[in-house]
Amino acid sequence: MARPRRIDIKLVTRSRKAVAQATNVKELRAAQAVLLPAMMGATLTETAILLGVGRATVARLQAGFRQSPRPGAASDQRRNWGGRRNALLTVAEEEEFLAPWLERARAGGMLVVSPLRAALAQQLGKPVKASVVYRLLARHGWRKVAPDTRHPKSDPQVQEEWKKNFRKRWQPS
Repeated sequence: MARPRRIDIKLVTRSRKAVAQATNVKELRAAQAVLLPAMMGATLTETAILLGVGRATVARLQAGFRQSPRPGAASDQRRNWGGRRNALLTVAEEEEFLAPWLERARAGGMLVVSPLRAALAQQLGKPVKASVVYRLLARHGWRKVAPDTRHPKSDPQVQEEWKKNFRKRWQPS
């Protein structure tokens, strides 16, 4: 069974003023999200249908109106949904971790991911997938340098000559 709805009279009075003084749609919707359930007894779903928003948005509008410093204004601060919430290391720690590997790469050495992955796993104290290492390298501007598709000293004429004179069948020796 759902818990009973508590109606704050001060909040309802403030939302009535906000509806009358609203300067944009956001402020009006936030005030109506409080008024409709209080005055009409509408549920969150019914209020969402009337306002033309989702059910979860109604709860966000109500919370934003309650926390709003100005009467009649919805919360102007938008919630930051982005970011690295599951980061294993900060960006500064990642740069510090990559510093010795950067020196080796600048010296002309080839960077192999498996030792880098093992070192990262040792530092974190838990196993790390290869994709984590690849994303870490991409985040810091490292890129994969792949070999060319043909050798720089190859000669197409010599290759064609070899193809013409190549034995079609092998003979036992």
